[in-house]
Amino acid sequence: MPDTHEVLNQAPPLVYDVAEDAALLDGLRREGAGWAEDELHELGRLAGSEQGQEWGRLAHENPPKLHTHDRYGHRIDEVEFHPAWHELMTVAVGHGLHAAPWRDERPAAHVARAAKVVVWNQTEGGHICPISMTYAAIPALRFNPALAAEYEPLLASTEYDFGLRVPSTKRGLIAGMSMTEKQGGSDVRANTTTAQPAGDGSYVLTGHKWFTSAPMSDVFLTLAQAPGGLSCFLLPRVLPDGSRNRIFLQRLKDKLGNKSNASSEIEYDGAVGWLIGEEGRGVPTIIEMVNNTRLDCVLGTTSLMRQGIVQATHHAAHRRAFGANLIDQPAMANVLADLVIESEAATTVALRLAGATGDPAQATFRRLALAVTKYWVCKRGPAHTAEALECLGGNGYVEESGMPRLYREAPLLSIWEGSGNVAALDALRAMGKQPETVEAFLGEVELAAGANARLDDAVARLRKELSDVDEIQFRARRLVEMMALVLQGSLLVRYAPAAVSDAFCASRLGGDWGIAFGTLPSTVDTKAIIERARQNPKS
Repeated sequence: MPDTHEVLNQAPPLVYDVAEDAALLDGLRREGAGWAEDELHELGRLAGSEQGQEWGRLAHENPPKLHTHDRYGHRIDEVEFHPAWHELMTVAVGHGLHAAPWRDERPAAHVARAAKVVVWNQTEGGHICPISMTYAAIPALRFNPALAAEYEPLLASTEYDFGLRVPSTKRGLIAGMSMTEKQGGSDVRANTTTAQPAGDGSYVLTGHKWFTSAPMSDVFLTLAQAPGGLSCFLLPRVLPDGSRNRIFLQRLKDKLGNKSNASSEIEYDGAVGWLIGEEGRGVPTIIEMVNNTRLDCVLGTTSLMRQGIVQATHHAAHRRAFGANLIDQPAMANVLADLVIESEAATTVALRLAGATGDPAQATFRRLALAVTKYWVCKRGPAHTAEALECLGGNGYVEESGMPRLYREAPLLSIWEGSGNVAALDALRAMGKQPETVEAFLGEVELAAGANARLDDAVARLRKELSDVDEIQFRARRLVEMMALVLQGSLLVRYAPAAVSDAFCASRLGGDWGIAFGTLPSTVDTKAIIERARQNPKS
């Protein structure tokens, strides 16, 4: 090769332990799940290995294929996945990311699981969709104790057993969720799918679902109009007698991102299902599922933010321009530090919410705080990922860098389980129907009272905003944004290093901040912030 092809001034490959994340490890210990640290590092080393990174690339670049019929014309409705997808799923299920906390009696099991999701999601986000839905299905399924007794042990199994067979004959199951219809979207009460009692305890469902992700799952929770109103049902893909349930896959969606995960339109043509909960109580029943998948949207965005800053800081530490490494140049240091602050704020609040999961004493706080956080963290994801990509310049715009995959994935997490307005209005709904959620939320925030003047001023402004009910729906986003920032600020003041918390409060709460990332005030210790977040390659 001529000397002109010598590779210079490029970052070396990054093979590392993804779990080496100070904010994540601090939160894991603080929320009572330090016992999971060894397993988290085991998962982190695999996620950051050449093998783990290659599984993610292959799963993304080889999307699933739908086979509606076999060669003889028989309807089969099978989805074919690349082997890398199955490798990713095997690891996720094997480490309990799909269901472990519901059967693990150790303290803070939901926190341990949340930290593992943040780590393993950094390999590839698409396969976490069925993992998340399985996690969220179990508390909803418990509204029918008989179904829970039959299916929960298999849903919680740590064996990944792909393939369409009678559920009771498999070593482990994966669950999906099917709510959205083309005429209703988030307004599930507009659903037209019907469910008629069959006379033997089952129901017969007929209708069309516009979005059903992971259609190769073993069982689905779905909504349909029963005689008593909108109700929740469990539908297996294969019935107990071994016949295929009449769930037909019409097509797979061609999506912006999340390519490895099959999202489909499905038709129920006399499909058999069993009622979960009471007729007419479908929304409250399935909300049990949604409240947990919303947490996973926050975890997914947190994971993307973390992967973005790992790649950006690694590149900047090894790339020289205008006589110095990028990471040492003030303008770039401002951008990187700002991205790190956003990432740490997301990580800290995500683990706090995981810590509140499953604890009846914290349910009131979690109800409002999760809606607020889902809106804000997931809304920040796309802008954060775009800025991290730009830190790599043209290299970041090239597919093989992995950054475009992060960029396309980020908007999804704001859309899933209720897009921006739905999440913001859900926060208002919680405040209106359960005023005690406001006091629980403010009680959490006030734990940092007196520790930072800017935070105290922001809390005072928030209280004033909360007392003003005029045009509150029009102001929904502004109000919920303020609540999210105050909650993040309170948590960082209590738990993060001063360099991080002071910078957060000065910028996000103090008004000393511009519009774009990289507009922190000059008083910020950018070096300390960046070094806290950096990853170094492992030999």
